[in-house]
Amino acid sequence: MSAKTAIAMRFDGSTLDSQGFPPSSSWELAVPHYFNTDWQGRNADSKRATEVRLLWTPENLYLRFDARYRTITVVADAEPSGRRDHLWDRDVCEAFLQPDASEPRRYKEFEVAPNGFWIDLDIAPGPQHDLKSGLRCRAEVDDVHKQWRGELVLPMKSLTKQFDPSAQWRANFYRVEGAEEPRFYSAWQPTYSAQPNFHVPDAFGWLDFK
Repeated sequence: MSAKTAIAMRFDGSTLDSQGFPPSSSWELAVPHYFNTDWQGRNADSKRATEVRLLWTPENLYLRFDARYRTITVVADAEPSGRRDHLWDRDVCEAFLQPDASEPRRYKEFEVAPNGFWIDLDIAPGPQHDLKSGLRCRAEVDDVHKQWRGELVLPMKSLTKQFDPSAQWRANFYRVEGAEEPRFYSAWQPTYSAQPNFHVPDAFGWLDFK
C-alpha cells in the first residue's frame, strides 16, 4: 500500500449501533491512516496526531477521525441540524473526496467538529454550494486522554451517481486546531502551499475500496 493511498474496507452493514454507526468491532477491520505534520509536511506534533479510518457499504461511506489535541475550540451555535457555516474557523477534522478525477477542480468537502457540528460542500469553480448530502455525524471528547473522535456517515448517492468499488477516487484528510493564528493546519497529504491552504486537489492522495 502506497503512503499516498488510503483504504476503505467493506463491511456488511448489518451490525450498526443504535445511532446507525458501525460498532467498535467493525472499525477494527479498517486500516488506520495517521498524520501529525502541518500542511507543508513539517513541524510534526505527536500531541496533535490524527488517525482516520474508512468503511463502506454500497449505500454509505463511513469515516472515523481520532484526534489527539492540546486545546479544543468550538463555535457555540449552529443550525438545528448541526450544520454550521465557516466551521473551519475553529477546530475540525475534514475529508475532501473526489470520486471523478476527470473533473480535477470539483470535489466534496466534509467537516466535523468536536461538538458534533458539521458542514458539507460541493466544491467547484464558481460560487460555493451546500452539498445537502444527508450525512449523519457525531462526536465525543475524551478529556482524560486528550483525544476527540468524529464520525461521519456519507450516503454514496451524494458522492457519485453510480458507485463502483473498483474505481479509484482522489482524497485528502485534514485537521485544524486553534482559536487564533498561528493555528495548527495538518494534512494527510501535504499541499505545500506557501500559506495554509487545503484546496489543492493536485496534492490529493488516492482512495481504494477493498
